[in-house]
Amino acid sequence: MKDFKTLPNVIRLPHKYGAGPVVTKFYNGLREGKLLGNVCPKCRKTFVPARSLCPECLVKMDTWVEVSDQGVLVSWAYTDKEFFGSPVKPPFVTALIKLDGADCNFLHLIGGDLFELKKKLKKGLKVKAVWNMEKKGHMLDIKYFEPVA
Repeated sequence: MKDFKTLPNVIRLPHKYGAGPVVTKFYNGLREGKLLGNVCPKCRKTFVPARSLCPECLVKMDTWVEVSDQGVLVSWAYTDKEFFGSPVKPPFVTALIKLDGADCNFLHLIGGDLFELKKKLKKGLKVKAVWNMEKKGHMLDIKYFEPVA
């Protein structure tokens, strides 16, 4: 038994994010409708989004490549409750996507008719990016991924 009261509260912390040169170049690629990653000189793996260091070899990566905006579904989750920081209003589906040409998973949204999507979503489903018409150099320049017809 606790001897104190717990009260719900919401704390907002406005801030500016300094993306740095590597993530800035990745975001600039999105503004141009490109998915940019970089290649580790040691293990030769391609990482998207781009990073400054290989997460496995811990060596600097400065070779840039463009990868496909298509890939396969690795895993997904349906969300019907809003939470602070939600990328869009629920309901929505978030997914891990293995982009063609990348060696890691890419986290993004799956879009379309959610009723129909629930029937189709399965590991290995081929998906492609649906780009926003107006791009701002932001992760949501890709509106969502949808199943390839």
